[in-house]
Amino acid sequence: MSTTYFATAPEDGSRASAKTATRGRLHRPLLGTVAAMTALVLFSLAAMPIDDRTLLGESVWLKPMKFGLAFALYSLTLAWLLSLPHKGSRVTWWLGSVFAVTGFIDVGFIVLQAARGTFSHFNTEDDPVNSIGQMVFASGVPGLFLANLLIVLILSWQRLVDRPTARAVHAGLALAVAGMALGYLMGFTGKQLVRDSDGRIVELAAGHTVLSGAGDLAARDAMRGMPITHWSTVGGDLRVPHFVGLHGIQVLLLVAVALAWLAPRYRWLRPERARAAVVGVLAAGYAGLLALVFWQAMRGQSLVHPDTATWSAGCGLAATVVALLAAVYLRHRDRAAHANPADPVSADVPRHG
Repeated sequence: MSTTYFATAPEDGSRASAKTATRGRLHRPLLGTVAAMTALVLFSLAAMPIDDRTLLGESVWLKPMKFGLAFALYSLTLAWLLSLPHKGSRVTWWLGSVFAVTGFIDVGFIVLQAARGTFSHFNTEDDPVNSIGQMVFASGVPGLFLANLLIVLILSWQRLVDRPTARAVHAGLALAVAGMALGYLMGFTGKQLVRDSDGRIVELAAGHTVLSGAGDLAARDAMRGMPITHWSTVGGDLRVPHFVGLHGIQVLLLVAVALAWLAPRYRWLRPERARAAVVGVLAAGYAGLLALVFWQAMRGQSLVHPDTATWSAGCGLAATVVALLAAVYLRHRDRAAHANPADPVSADVPRHG
């Protein structure tokens, strides 16, 4: 794989030295979080078939597994991103450390509550463990959001890598901030009464599901859900836009990698401008997808049961993205047709053969 995706290429073009330098600069606190979260995922997978306790119809260890996986992916992406040479690196190192420590503590509380067989989010029980944990949550979640937001503000005006990858990074970070911000709306969905793994009734201050006509204190989150994700199949679920926004950066970085891999086969993709334009169109389309699933959830509509309005908006979004991609292709195909075959391609395109 070309080193462009992981480091700015050195002037002497040495790919090996670039890889070595990047590995040495990876953010260690974030890598520690990645290791801890990976271990949590493996532990949760092993615990599920052994521990038969459930919360809202799912294993008590499913939520820690999902949070561990999400934090591992995002922390690894952030560790790579902060390893790239940029202005303000000292500040971003500390912000990355805040993100790593806060994420570790917050997920640690989720694991503790899972082991106790009760809820971590929105739990109003007044026992000492939960009371202290909710105070940690109340301060930790804003800390995660603020640290990520400041990193975005520092890096958003800097070009850290080649143009297509830089566009993927900037758009992906903006989507991640939007996804985190949308998560706060879960706190306004209303109270509900649910049961913990021992069958005791617990009042949750809020939930994930938007469902009109469910009645006061109805256990909305306990109703039917999708496999694994447990996203609601009877109402809107705010975890969907939260998930889509958070992981946009990984999707767009994979797009940038795929375009560079395809560039030797398709001449029109070889210039950086062409690939950056494609990434820009797909980033705009992804932002439209985020808006679409958020709109759907806020109307109390399940992801798997879209109505005519949702279908129409989705088809319109897809048609717009296809039309813009076609315009980018036609423009850069014509340029490639008139280019000198001997002209060099951009440095980040891998050489095959």
